[in-house]
Amino acid sequence: MSAPGARTVECDALVIGSGAGGAVAALELARAGRHPRVLEEGPRVSPAELAAATPAENLRRLYRNAGLTPVFGSPVIPYGEGRCVGGTTVVNGGLLWEPPAGLLDRWADGLGTDGYRLRHLAGHLGEISRRLAVDAQRHGAGNEDSRLLAAAAEVLGWRWTLARRAAPGCAHRNRCPTGCPSGAKRTMATTYLPEAERYGARIEPDVRAVRLDHDDGTVHTVRAVGPDGAPVRYRPRTVFLAAGAVGSAALLQRSGIHRKAAGRATAFHVNLRLPARFGSALHAERGTIFTAQVGEFSGLGVHVMAANLTPGSLAAALARQGPAVVDALLADYARTAVFTVQVRMTGRIRVGRLPGAGTVLRHRLAPHDVDLLRFALVRAARLLFRAGAVELYPPAPGLLNSVRSAEEFARRTDPRTWDLVSVHAMASCPMGPAERGGVCDPDGRPYGFRNLRVCDAAVLPGPTGVSPQGTIMAFAHEIAARYLTAPPRRQR
Repeated sequence: MSAPGARTVECDALVIGSGAGGAVAALELARAGRHPRVLEEGPRVSPAELAAATPAENLRRLYRNAGLTPVFGSPVIPYGEGRCVGGTTVVNGGLLWEPPAGLLDRWADGLGTDGYRLRHLAGHLGEISRRLAVDAQRHGAGNEDSRLLAAAAEVLGWRWTLARRAAPGCAHRNRCPTGCPSGAKRTMATTYLPEAERYGARIEPDVRAVRLDHDDGTVHTVRAVGPDGAPVRYRPRTVFLAAGAVGSAALLQRSGIHRKAAGRATAFHVNLRLPARFGSALHAERGTIFTAQVGEFSGLGVHVMAANLTPGSLAAALARQGPAVVDALLADYARTAVFTVQVRMTGRIRVGRLPGAGTVLRHRLAPHDVDLLRFALVRAARLLFRAGAVELYPPAPGLLNSVRSAEEFARRTDPRTWDLVSVHAMASCPMGPAERGGVCDPDGRPYGFRNLRVCDAAVLPGPTGVSPQGTIMAFAHEIAARYLTAPPRRQR
């Protein structure tokens, strides 16, 4: 029975979330004539609106909790994810890496996801690459930081590659994390979703799904809150859940679906940031987020790349150093750059709830993670000093001026006190056997459900070790294709 004043909407297919997974599902369903409705909790913002606003305004508008969702633990880690039409694809760097074949094989052999090996996903990955015009991102004006990084890797004999990005015609405006002002980045908001609309999909921004009502393995009602705060009841034939690794798990928990398993062991990557001062001018503020990625230690889930340089991002990266250091580097802006070291964690995030506080995230770094963070910092320092850096500012108070000083810093400080951030969470509702923590079957269905499928980062069997958008999209294409081959019958 609907709540007083609630509007009821009958629909065929309902997609919850409009990011990398939800947009794929929306397009595949729309092309099949299913006329999906797509619910997005955040606003719809055009490229022109992104360009007209300041980075600070876009940060508040495009991110959940203005980009500062805390993951409690040692240390407390800020987690950033998009909350807008297009999801995190609007605010990421546009990196599109294919999932490593060896990783997909390990998932298939260990978790039974045999239909998701690289040979099965190759067609989807090809389509994604064509639709998003993915290509190697050449160095542009202002990318001296990436050039120096690549040159240093070659001197050391370390593997590096040009970043593969969905940003044809990148104008190097240096604002990737707060929305591309030139419109060059091909996000879900500018590609998959508009095409889905042309096939009959309907995008509904500023609508938050709050609960799935279900009976005997069938979701019969999705309770939501509309833009005006009024309740809405959607009665769909099928539901594709793509609210993000955190949001999808939290919605399942609120709905009493696999409450003990969903979100209890969410995989994640962390980034440690290394501001650097060089001996000569780089003018890194004129470049883009990165054009080179050093993957010498990719087998360990460690990658090194340049990051966007803005006064705000520099100040954030130097938060542990104090105002005197911030002032000094701002005064020497032309010789300053910021680098990011991405590290795959073996510890997990737990998604939970507190009365009156909503969704709460907690993590615990595993002993391996502590050692790996130390290893990653020292290797990154070696690379950056070879690139010409004269000073590095680590993720805790201190100054590094040599590889030896970096080794000493890593020995004497505990990474559980470092300033870390995360923008990649996944595998909160993973495919895999239930007895090993799996929540979904190989078709993306939470066990016991017929008309509910998870098709975003939550359903991945584990951490990717690389930026996950390409993997998320390929899995979503496959999950949607399997559904369209044999859609379930409506049950009331």
